[in-house]
Amino acid sequence: MIEISQRQIRIDGEPRIVMAGEVHYFRVARAEWGQRLDLLVEAGCDTVATYIPWIFHELPDGTIDVTGETRPERDIGAFIDLAAAKGLRVLARPGPFIMAELKNEGIPFRVYREHPEIVPLGWDGVPVTSSTVDYLAPAFLSESARWFDAIMPVLAPRLQPVGGPIVGVQLDNEIGMLAWVTNSPDLTDGLVESFGEFVMERHGASLPYAVSPGEPGWAEAVRSPKEEWAGALRLDLGLFMRQRFASYVAALRGMCEERGVAGVPFLINIHGTEGGNGAPFPIGISQLVDTYAGVPGMLSGSDHYLGEATLNTMTDLYVMNAFMAAVHDSDQPLTSLEFEAGSGDYGAGAEMQYDPSTADLKTRLCLAQGNRLINYYLFAGGINPPLDEKVSDGNERISFTGERHGTAAPVGPEGQRGYAYEATARGVRAVKANEPWLARMDEEHDDVTLGLVLDAYMTEYHHPGSEVMTEVVNDLTAHRGAGERKTLARSLLLGGFRFGATHLERRDPKPGSTVLLGTGRYLSRVVQERLVGHVTSGGNLVLLGLVPERDLDGSPCTVLADALGLTAGEVVRDSGHYFPSLVAQGWAQPWPEMRAGWLQQLEHERGDVVLTDVYGAVCGVDVPLGEGRAIVLAAQVPSDPVLFDRALSSLGVMPGLRLETQWPGVFATTTRSEDGQRALHVLNISGSPATVTVALDGTPIAAGTTLNVPPRSGHILPLGLDVAGRRIDWASAEIAGVDAHGAIHFRPGLDEDGGTTLVVDGAQLNLAQGEHTNRP
Repeated sequence: MIEISQRQIRIDGEPRIVMAGEVHYFRVARAEWGQRLDLLVEAGCDTVATYIPWIFHELPDGTIDVTGETRPERDIGAFIDLAAAKGLRVLARPGPFIMAELKNEGIPFRVYREHPEIVPLGWDGVPVTSSTVDYLAPAFLSESARWFDAIMPVLAPRLQPVGGPIVGVQLDNEIGMLAWVTNSPDLTDGLVESFGEFVMERHGASLPYAVSPGEPGWAEAVRSPKEEWAGALRLDLGLFMRQRFASYVAALRGMCEERGVAGVPFLINIHGTEGGNGAPFPIGISQLVDTYAGVPGMLSGSDHYLGEATLNTMTDLYVMNAFMAAVHDSDQPLTSLEFEAGSGDYGAGAEMQYDPSTADLKTRLCLAQGNRLINYYLFAGGINPPLDEKVSDGNERISFTGERHGTAAPVGPEGQRGYAYEATARGVRAVKANEPWLARMDEEHDDVTLGLVLDAYMTEYHHPGSEVMTEVVNDLTAHRGAGERKTLARSLLLGGFRFGATHLERRDPKPGSTVLLGTGRYLSRVVQERLVGHVTSGGNLVLLGLVPERDLDGSPCTVLADALGLTAGEVVRDSGHYFPSLVAQGWAQPWPEMRAGWLQQLEHERGDVVLTDVYGAVCGVDVPLGEGRAIVLAAQVPSDPVLFDRALSSLGVMPGLRLETQWPGVFATTTRSEDGQRALHVLNISGSPATVTVALDGTPIAAGTTLNVPPRSGHILPLGLDVAGRRIDWASAEIAGVDAHGAIHFRPGLDEDGGTTLVVDGAQLNLAQGEHTNRP
């Protein structure tokens, strides 16, 4: 039995952290399946994940082989059974779309040939350049049902609730991603007609369009919008596509359940990282939120490719997890369905080589934030088999990557241990050693929250010829989320703040809490009103960016500015001959004069000035409103934990953790279970060793013990854990496991001499370097 409850994954009643690795059976000779799975088990993983590609199993005549009659590797049931025999659970990912660098993203060529109407038209009626389809086109749903007719009878008797190994089934993959990256909305005739019904229901008699749905010219009005309704169209189209994706997922789920696949979580894979940048990731959340958020039996999983673990990418990852959690209900946990692993050498040309600690550091951060499932993608590479039909595309294989695939993976295409295998395995083993308590813990948060305005990420569609659409998208992209230069999140992390996020379109912030929000000129009326209500009733707000002046459709909206008594003035930007600089005032002093890429001059009716330019023009104010206060910083402020610590302390908010260390690159958080057990998570992502002292809630941990944290390392330190019948109040080393005799083993300690300080059942013990076992 699998239960999703209280943000935990419980398997047969026990909270678990599922550690998976992706192994593509269709890229590995059947005789070698066992060797790849053995390497996965050796690395400490308990689950294997795999795509099940429709394009691989369907033959040129349209018949579907899932039993290996035409090729032994097509016996997907045998692969699942072999995994079970080796003690592995299975995550099944049958599509219809699977991506995975496959041609047509995993859809057979025949489907496109026989059903050209499923291929969308984009802006101006131009056919899209990607392999996407109109997901709800009747022909595509019919073909998908035919694929499910073949594959679901293989999966159904192998589900965990009926004694099999399958613990989750993913529905499609990266839904909406192709339309986003190509800026090509799915504007088939059928979709345009359905969109018309949506706008009629949404706007009624107050249609913002010159042409009504159903009238001649409606399709052209959508595909080639005039500027007078371009703003409304961009917003309407994004909202409509959310609903359409939800309908598509519901249809796929229904197909699964009709064919006996039920009783395990259905998973949605969320895309959004781009070129090693995590800032666009919430675009995927925005597109897919209605497919899973608050829907029983559904889970979302992140899909991220951020590259090396650096201060920049780890900030992205922290925010991505916080934003994912913000839209979940109280039962849905965080998961990651494609967790980048390996060397980064995807092109097999030695252009990239990540530090081998990268996957471990990212894993540790995600676990600290409550991830309950991680799937390393790709764990094992393979060989792309030839297509069964000639398509004259240069390689005639199932994938566009050529013969070898997964050259960056911890296990290479020929089954060899790769550059990152041992480091990845060490990280997985550390997770499993700490699973008994981590699987029950949630991150503790201070009384601060990052505001998530999901509609600000609805920027996937904009007509390239529309100045109105382009202006809104550029404004939102520059200022949303963690703020320009990711200033809000990075400053909080380096300042010791532990924070989550609040989905501001749908939820009120916690009363009395402090909301930090990056914003530009465009902010929805709903969010502006909610923020005014929050501050008026005693909450606080830190606003970074341009003062909002318009709703998301482009109409004037100054609800927030009016309530704060602010008037947005000229935006002054830097150039080759002008260098606007910021000067601290009031509580922000002393702070060094700081060059900014831009600043916005403000007129204010009340409050205190906290930032000006060098000539005295105001660009930062602290304004009282009702029972609360709002700090508005209308400038390109750099990441600076000192400045934001002062801002928050002036509001009466202090970080629960205080880290004293010599340079950026070290941060920490804590997790806690319902029964009060805790762990301290310390990460040093810099390339240098760091000395760290930690205070929690104003009290130095272990009487101010200095931790010597090696470079590129993470540590889960007990802070009141019940282990093997003993209470570990503190340990300066991570638990490496408990043996059959009840002895607790530790990793190398972080004391100055390399030893470990333990406080067990109230008594202090000291283990010398190399002595890492505490026996009863």
